[in-house]
Amino acid sequence: MHKFNNLILCISVLFVFIGCNTPKKILEEAEPTRVLAKVEDTIRFASYNVSMFRDAEGALENELTNPISPQVQRVAAVIQQVKPDVLALMEFDFDADNNALDLFKEKFLEVSQNNGDTIGYKYGCSIISNTGVLSAVDLSGDGRVNLPNDAFGFGNFPGQYAFAILSKYPFDLDNYRTFREFKWKDMPEANLPTNADGSSYYSAEALEEFRVSSKNHIDLPIIMPDGRRVHLILAHPTPPVFDGVEDRNGKRNHDEIKLIADLISDADYLVDDKGRSGGLDSNEHFVIMGDLNADPNDGDSFDNAIKQLLDHPRVNQDIANGSKIPDSAGGAENNASPGQTGDPSHDTSFFGLRVDYVLPSSSFDVMESGVFWPASSDPLNILVQNRAASDHLCVWAEVVLR
Repeated sequence: MHKFNNLILCISVLFVFIGCNTPKKILEEAEPTRVLAKVEDTIRFASYNVSMFRDAEGALENELTNPISPQVQRVAAVIQQVKPDVLALMEFDFDADNNALDLFKEKFLEVSQNNGDTIGYKYGCSIISNTGVLSAVDLSGDGRVNLPNDAFGFGNFPGQYAFAILSKYPFDLDNYRTFREFKWKDMPEANLPTNADGSSYYSAEALEEFRVSSKNHIDLPIIMPDGRRVHLILAHPTPPVFDGVEDRNGKRNHDEIKLIADLISDADYLVDDKGRSGGLDSNEHFVIMGDLNADPNDGDSFDNAIKQLLDHPRVNQDIANGSKIPDSAGGAENNASPGQTGDPSHDTSFFGLRVDYVLPSSSFDVMESGVFWPASSDPLNILVQNRAASDHLCVWAEVVLR
């Protein structure tokens, strides 16, 4: 295993059979599973906030050594139903040796769950995160420097709530970029929070250290079978809540999404963690994935944050705003809420919001898309009902690169 600048651990794993006990079935008398048919010569991308964060460092890895973990079994069963070629796993705790991701693949994805077809990924990356990384200054303004509130991203240990990638296609590590250390103050027209009198909410000392990204912003290209390169752009902005009238988290969420929009706009102010400037060239293909914690119609977003991406001319408009917006029968059935204006079938969370996204560039045609939330009458509903797998649902898009 090789380390690449201590920012990411990537692995190319040969398929092997791992001896282990057969996990207990999620539903002992489940009906035969039905899978989403995959069209030949298409690529299926998916983003899934799997809620696989734990309370202590190393706890996720320890849990995954046992192939019987009801929540993780359900997460794996969902993935085996969706069958993505490229999968973003949000809220998957980071460990420097990549052990948790290896165990998840070997003991859960490569073992049938609920009679589903096993799935394997040759390439995987655990992404280092700002969460739980203690800054040197008092970011919260309470006169102390301690976790979790003075971390660059909220967390009780380094890498809590991080994310990971699994792919059937190889990574182009020579063109891999991260923006984890980019300072909020260095973003043009940054929405830095202010007090009621107009003064800065954060001290000058805090702003010298404060990073835009609450976890990480990454651009990791993959190489398709025909040799073309597709940039995977992943992020998990902070929720726009848990703050006060200064709306510090709402404004940070907005600007974390702005960083993505500026990246695909080739903004020249951007400087990655290796010192390379600029964003994506206009001829590059990309897919944005992640839990972006922003809904286009409802919720607590600041200044229509997600519209920066949904209305972006380089993003495929069929899936952003058109007939291919991912939807589900379960959302339509369960998530209608008084006062909300968004279509509940578009929700990607049990709390009634569309916050998880797979947004390909306009150089792709979207063939199909969906949110894995079966109707209550569907036997597969047991995988997700009552948040048994996660409080989010898996969102996917099947695309063809023109």
